[in-house]
Amino acid sequence: MSTSSDKRGSRNKRNKPNQIMMDIAYSVVFNIFVIIHLLIDKLVELVLKWYWGPSRARCPPLQRKRIIVTYSAQELAKMIRTKEVTCLEVVTAYIDRLNEVNPVVNAVIDGPFIEALEEAKAIDDRLQRGLISDNEFVEKPFLGVPFTTKDSTAVKDKLHTLGITARKNVKAKEDAECVKLMKEAGAIIIATTSIPEINRWQETRNNLIGQTNNPYDSRRTVGGSSGGEGALIAACGTAFGLGTDIGGSIRMPAFYCGIYGHKPSTNIVNTRGCSLRTGREATTMVVAGPMTRFASDLRPIMKILVGPKSSQLLKLDEKTDLKKLRYFYIPSSGDIKCSSVHPQLQRAMNRIVEHFQEIAPGGVEKVSLRGTEKTTNMWRYWMTQEPANFGTLLGNGKPLTPLVELAKKLVGNSDYTLASIYSLIDSILPQENADKIKEITRQCDQELTELLGDDGVLFYHSTTHTAPYHYSAFVNVYNFSYWCLFNVLHVPATQIPLGLDPDGLPLGIQVVASRKRDRHCLAVAEEIERKFNGHIPPFIID
Repeated sequence: MSTSSDKRGSRNKRNKPNQIMMDIAYSVVFNIFVIIHLLIDKLVELVLKWYWGPSRARCPPLQRKRIIVTYSAQELAKMIRTKEVTCLEVVTAYIDRLNEVNPVVNAVIDGPFIEALEEAKAIDDRLQRGLISDNEFVEKPFLGVPFTTKDSTAVKDKLHTLGITARKNVKAKEDAECVKLMKEAGAIIIATTSIPEINRWQETRNNLIGQTNNPYDSRRTVGGSSGGEGALIAACGTAFGLGTDIGGSIRMPAFYCGIYGHKPSTNIVNTRGCSLRTGREATTMVVAGPMTRFASDLRPIMKILVGPKSSQLLKLDEKTDLKKLRYFYIPSSGDIKCSSVHPQLQRAMNRIVEHFQEIAPGGVEKVSLRGTEKTTNMWRYWMTQEPANFGTLLGNGKPLTPLVELAKKLVGNSDYTLASIYSLIDSILPQENADKIKEITRQCDQELTELLGDDGVLFYHSTTHTAPYHYSAFVNVYNFSYWCLFNVLHVPATQIPLGLDPDGLPLGIQVVASRKRDRHCLAVAEEIERKFNGHIPPFIID
C-alpha cells in the first residue's frame, strides 16, 4: 500500500515538468514583450525627435555676478544671518534669474511676487538694527531664503488654479500647512509653479500656460506633477521648492531635472491645503515633501515640515552610521508593461552598488520583491480608494462624463488636455480585482518590511529611460511605475541625481527605507552627494 508521502512525491514529479514548461512559456512571452517594447521605444523616439526637430533650447548662461543663486539653502541662510550678503540681494538675484529662465522652461503660474522684495528689505532692516535675537534665528533657520511651491499647494492671496481654466482667477484664502511652516521658518515665497491639470499626468502641461520644458533640453519633458518646481529649481530660479507626490510627483521631476526630491513616509507631513485637501484624510497615498539641488538641504527642510515633535520621533537629528545599514538592490521591476531599463541607468546603479559594497561589511545584496510586476495594477486600484474624485475635481466641483468630454475633445471643443481625457476614460474601463490587488499589496508590503526592517536600505531604479521627448508618455504610459510602487507601500523614497548621460540628460536612482525611517534615505543621499556630486547644472557660467 502506498503512503500519503508517496502520493505527494508522485504528484510533485508529475507537476515538475508542468512547472518547467510554464516557466519556459513565461520566459518566451516576457522576452517577446521586451523586444516589442524595444522596437516601440525606438520608433517613438525617432518620430518625436523628427517632430521636435534637431534644435533644442537650454537654460540661459548664468552671469557670474549672480553666482549666489547656485548656493544651497543652508549656505544662503548662514550668509544672510552673518551679513555676508543682504536678504534683498539674494531675493533680487533669484527673481532676476527666474525671469531670465522662465521664457525657456515656462514653469511659473503666478509670480514673481514683488512683495517678496519688501519682505527682504524688512529683514535686512531688522538685521542692521540688531533686532533679531539668537532665539529667532533658531526658530527661523531659513530666514530670508527664497522658495517656491506648485500651484496646487495653496499660497494665501495667490493663484490656486489646480491647472484648470475654470479656476484661472481663483486665489487661495490661506496658506497650505507646509507653506505656512516654511514661512514661519523665515523662508520667502517668490512664485508658484506649473502642474498638469489636477496633478494627474506624467508631463506638466495645462491650458493656462501650455507645457513646461526640461531645462537640459526643451524638447523633453520635466515629468509631473511637480514639474514646474523641478525645472525652476534645476535652472536656479529658486533656492528650493515644495512638491507633493501621489505616484512619483516629487521624484519624477526631480529625476528628469537632475535634482533631489524626498517622498516622506505617509502621514508625517500635514497635507492641508495641498490640492484642496483637509489634512485629515484617513487613507491616502499623497505626501508633501522637499525638492532641492543639494541633498544636505533635504533634512533641515524635512525638520520644518514635520515639526519638532515628529522630528524627534523620526530621529532626524540622529546620525546614521552607514556602515551599520544593510543594503539591497533590485535591477528590474519585472513589469511586462514597462520598457526595459536603459543600460545607462543600469550602469548608474552599478556605480552605487560598487560604492556601498566598499562601505558596508555585508555588501549589497541583489533581491526581488513579490508583486513589483503588478505595480501599475496596484497603483491603479489604490487611486480609486483616494478620498478625492478626479472627475469632480477636474470639473471644478461638477462631475464630468468621460465619453462626453472625449467627444468634445475630438471636435476641438474641450476645456481639458488630452492627458486629462485619458485619465477620465480610464475611470470607466474595467477595474482591478480588489481582493486580488489587496493581497498582492499585502504580500509586497510584508516582504519589503521584513527585508528592510529598521536598518535596511533599497536601491531602486527611478524609471526606465532618461527624460523622454514631450508626448512620449502617451505611448509608454507605465514607465512611471518605478516611482508609484512606493506610494502604494507608503514608505519613504529619495530621488538622487547621478550626473548626465551622453545626451546631456540627468541620470539618477531612488533610495528606499521602511516606514518612518526617512533618516536612512536622507543619510544615504548625503553620502552619494559627497561621493558623486550628482547634480550638474543645465547651464554654463559666464
